[in-house]
Amino acid sequence: MKHFLKLSDLSAEEIYRLLDIAADLKYKQKNGIPHRYLEGKTIALVFKKASTRTRASFEVGAYQLGAYGAFLNAADMQISRGEPVQDTIRVLSRYFDMLMIRTFEQSYVEDLAKYGSIPIINGLTDYCHPTQVIADLMTIREYKGGLEGLKLCYIGDGNNMANSYIVGALKAGMRMTAVCPEGYRPDPFVLNFAKAYGDKFKLCGEPLEGVVGADVLCTDVWTSMGQEEETEKRKRAFDGYQINDEIMSAANPGAVVLHCLPAHRGEEITEKVFEEHADEIFDEAENRLHAHKAIMVALSGNCGK
Repeated sequence: MKHFLKLSDLSAEEIYRLLDIAADLKYKQKNGIPHRYLEGKTIALVFKKASTRTRASFEVGAYQLGAYGAFLNAADMQISRGEPVQDTIRVLSRYFDMLMIRTFEQSYVEDLAKYGSIPIINGLTDYCHPTQVIADLMTIREYKGGLEGLKLCYIGDGNNMANSYIVGALKAGMRMTAVCPEGYRPDPFVLNFAKAYGDKFKLCGEPLEGVVGADVLCTDVWTSMGQEEETEKRKRAFDGYQINDEIMSAANPGAVVLHCLPAHRGEEITEKVFEEHADEIFDEAENRLHAHKAIMVALSGNCGK
């Protein structure tokens, strides 16, 4: 694994390898076992979008691994004044051993990998959010004991989270249903990818239909960063696309509920369901730390085992 740009670049074996490394790192962190596998390394953390969990988990994770994570606000960099991506990354490649970026265009991340000489990690783009889904798969495996054959149902906007859930779940051997309203479906490239998995993937518009038999329910905000002007329009479009008691009653008993956060209680999920599944949701948030550490370790070539 040379870069971590999108889950469709990874094999099932590579995904499971990341999950195994993450579980090992979590165990070591919880038990005070040193795991400074990136001692002396430098990691650039570039942010074009606001962040709580991504920034905190990568900074803390780099520190726990013995590396220095340098936060770089894109607004303070020359890229905000038009410096070409190929110039920026060729310079940063001479200062840093690895770079994580949270940005808008997937093409920008791909160009960093194309022109740079260091591993690139996609911390989120408008197209996909692969680091989050590694943490989510880790959480599902902790709660369910495995992934193979489980059904994951995503309800809401066919956004970057939906795109990454589809790819990640199918590659991990799960069944996947995406429940999205017309006009807010996942990316056509991802839907085409899912065709190869036959009846393991289903796209539908009715939440109660899609959730039947689900072992895991996932959702995301109706209005993502940069879409604030569409808030009222989206509230109308997503009316009924909510994880609530009725939806939970149609899922399998003991179904896990995940939310990548931040959550808008009363919109995509009710306050009641959120609090009933808060342990799962905040374990998921914690696992961002362990998953991100696993990605950095794997890209360094030092698995620590």
